[in-house]
Amino acid sequence: MFAAWVRAIGGKIKGDPRVSAEMTYNTFPWPEEPRPAAKSRVRSAAQDILDARSNNSAPLEVLYDPISMPPKLVAAHRKGDQAVDALYGRGTFDELRRVTRLFEKYQRATESRDLRPAVAS
Repeated sequence: MFAAWVRAIGGKIKGDPRVSAEMTYNTFPWPEEPRPAAKSRVRSAAQDILDARSNNSAPLEVLYDPISMPPKLVAAHRKGDQAVDALYGRGTFDELRRVTRLFEKYQRATESRDLRPAVAS
């Protein structure tokens, strides 16, 4: 979700995504407080990503090469995407649906002035 937000509003410098506190991070529409089971699924998926990465000694630029990314890492990221997407609604999310959902949340938040600072839990 955050990567989709960055691609939609952050812009690029050279070919790299641009992330700034003001434009991307502080404006990111976080989901409502998730239920404990949803939090557990996100944590489990995040741990799977870390485990898949730690089981491979290659540097991140090699691990995340789109052509040779290890299948276990691809699967772990897919599980993570699904767990995070579920915090924003049901169904399968593609890039357009993610960005649409994020802008809908952003619009509601700005209309109600509910722009909470991002807090990791």
